[in-house]
Amino acid sequence: MNNSPISTQRVSQPLRVVAAFTTAMLFSLPLAACSDETRLVVQSESGNHAFTVEVVDTPETRAQGLMYRQELADDAGMLFDFREERPVSFWMRNTFIPLDMLFIEADGTILNIHANARPHDTTSIPSDGPVQFVLEIPGGRSEELGIAAGDVVEHPRITAEQ
Repeated sequence: MNNSPISTQRVSQPLRVVAAFTTAMLFSLPLAACSDETRLVVQSESGNHAFTVEVVDTPETRAQGLMYRQELADDAGMLFDFREERPVSFWMRNTFIPLDMLFIEADGTILNIHANARPHDTTSIPSDGPVQFVLEIPGGRSEELGIAAGDVVEHPRITAEQ
C-alpha cells in the first residue's frame, strides 16, 4: 500500500482554471445583459451611414443614457426605445460629450435633429412631436454625414415594429 500523500499540484491547476473561468463568467453576465449592441443604418441623400448602437429601453437605462461617458466613437451611438410614440424631452445633465439627438418616429423617419447639444446643459431638448426612438451620436456627425429630418433609420427594433 502506498501511503504517500496525494499530489495536490496536479489537481489544483485544473481547479484554478475552472474557478477563474467561473468567476469571469459570473462577472461578465451582468455586463452582457446591459450591452445590447447592434447595427443601425441611416439612409440619407448622401448615402447610408452605419452606427454600432447600444439599445436602452427601460426607464433606468434611458435615464442613465450616455451620462458620465468620456468619449464616443464616430460610428457609435445609443438608441433609446420608448416602445410607443410620444413626445419626449432630453437634457445633457452629467453628459461630458456633445451629442446630436435624432428624434425618430415609429416607422424610422427622422422627425427632427438637435445638433451639438452642449455638455452639462440642463435645458430641455424636446422632440417636435411624438416619436418612439431617439438616436444619440457624437455632436456634429449629422451635419458631417448629411443626415437630415426626413431621412430613414433602419434597425431591428424599428423594422420589427412595421
